[in-house]
Amino acid sequence: MNADQHLLTDIALTLGDHRIRPVYSVADEEKRLPAGRGSIKDIPTIGGRDNLRQAVMARLLTPMGELASLGHADFGSRLHELVGRVNTETTRNLMRLYIIESLKKEPRVEKISSITVSTVLRQPGMVSVELAVLPIKSADVITIGPFSFSLI
Repeated sequence: MNADQHLLTDIALTLGDHRIRPVYSVADEEKRLPAGRGSIKDIPTIGGRDNLRQAVMARLLTPMGELASLGHADFGSRLHELVGRVNTETTRNLMRLYIIESLKKEPRVEKISSITVSTVLRQPGMVSVELAVLPIKSADVITIGPFSFSLI
């Protein structure tokens, strides 16, 4: 059994645009059939720690309540509420708070080890975020990011 199997497997997503709402695409991959019988297109999957990284990003970039009609009212974060605010220490502290609030609801995260939120040089409306989380049933922390979040 894979040591990270408890972190699950999902469809691999590519984040295309996230200025207002996250827009994901599902890539396909070509798989060769045996004995030279051609190839087929398939949907790639992502598992273990990589899946947890993807799930955390999807959770943080999805506005809280966006999936309520699908039965997932608690999925998402409040980060979208920060769009339009000035990049101040108060805003960055709110960002940390909203990340903690969101990740408390992620059942595969045992503990948040660190959250670094910083300004991006010469881009006053951008914030850089890097997380370190301890997955459940694991002794090894994983890093998520850095990724940037636009306040404008």
